Amino acid sequence: MKIHAIQTGTVQVKINQQRGKGKGIMRLLNVLYGKAWSDPLPIYAWLIEHPEKLILVDTGETHRVHRPGYFADWHPYFRRAVKFEVKAEDEIDQQLTKLGFKAEDVDIVVLTHLHTDHAGGLHHFPQAAVYTTEAEYNQAKGFKGIINGYPSDRWPEWFTPTFIRPIEDHQAPFPKVEYLTKATDIMIVPTPGHTPHHVSVLAVTDDISYFIAGDTSYTQALFEEGVHDGVTANLTQADETFAAIKAYAALHATVYLPSHDPEAKQRLENNIVLSANA
Repeated sequence: MKIHAIQTGTVQVKINQQRGKGKGIMRLLNVLYGKAWSDPLPIYAWLIEHPEKLILVDTGETHRVHRPGYFADWHPYFRRAVKFEVKAEDEIDQQLTKLGFKAEDVDIVVLTHLHTDHAGGLHHFPQAAVYTTEAEYNQAKGFKGIINGYPSDRWPEWFTPTFIRPIEDHQAPFPKVEYLTKATDIMIVPTPGHTPHHVSVLAVTDDISYFIAGDTSYTQALFEEGVHDGVTANLTQADETFAAIKAYAALHATVYLPSHDPEAKQRLENNIVLSANA
């Protein structure tokens, strides 16, 4: 098994999105009206070379975000709270080519959630089985989804996802998982918080587990502090997800890989694991 961190451009968000401030609606308002911006953050997708199949976790962003009208002009989040820098050569298909693959080589795409910076490159993979939860898909589709910050009007017409159907298992502390390989060494685990139906992918080797975490946190440091982002609505749910990841890392040497952590690629390449006391 080999895992590649693939950067598909950068994104800037408000500091109040990285490190949430306030409760309830005030938490979101602090994101929209905060003045301080983050540095440019990587937008990572993750390619898993496995003997059974080629698996991509998230598709990164598309350079189409720079076209006028790509996002609804009236939407306050896209007007006030996010800045992308994505070139055509940054897109996932071009990045796969650099690694010696083609987009059509990918067998499975797992979307940790359907926000644009994770699903923006979806149009490159009409041949793949695309996994997401049914609840995430229902929350994201249609005009209601657009209001909630999912630009579902930009999904490709062919997009009919394969819904994740977790089974009861003893992969503590994740009692329900969906295995993607016959070897049961790559699995989808529930990690709600950033969105109510967010998932992560766990790739397990004999020595190290790689926790491909999507947006469970913006960085490992924030995870270790127990800090949730500013768009997390259910903080109790997010606390439970943090506790589950920490419990897993206490049992298994785990490399934690959030999608926007500037240090994630280095941790991957050097097998830098979470402290058991995280």
